Amino acid sequence: MYEYSIFWIKEEIANNYFHKSDLLYRFIYEYQRNHRRPDLKDQFNYITNSFSVSNLVTYLKTCRDLGFVGSEKISIRGNMVEIYLNEKYISLQIKEKQLQFVCKTLQDAEDLLFPLLRKFDNKLFVVGNNHRKFGWISPIQQLNVSLSGQVLYSYP
Repeated sequence: MYEYSIFWIKEEIANNYFHKSDLLYRFIYEYQRNHRRPDLKDQFNYITNSFSVSNLVTYLKTCRDLGFVGSEKISIRGNMVEIYLNEKYISLQIKEKQLQFVCKTLQDAEDLLFPLLRKFDNKLFVVGNNHRKFGWISPIQQLNVSLSGQVLYSYP
């Protein structure tokens, strides 16, 4: 089983660090190893949003009740969520600053969890807890990146 954490990155940081995901990963990795360091804690709190357990649970219940999830089943108990379909299963724990989930393969998360989270917000950064995999949950075209004022080429 693979373990992952998902962090909700603030919009300004997501826009500026979308193409620097390795830098963001190294920072989060360092923070997880030294979360008591005040400077890292302050930086981590500055770049991440907090998850509201009640808001996210309400969102997931709405998705389940309105049938947005297709044929997968969603079971919610407090801050624990289980999503399953046939042989695919994901266990999700909602914490203040991260979502932690366990799955057999990342494809299971892509099929069951990520579509729901993309509709919740697209500035979510996924980090492997027991392996070195990381990345954004959404491709760049879905992020709200403003290119106004930037010049891609110019004439002499």
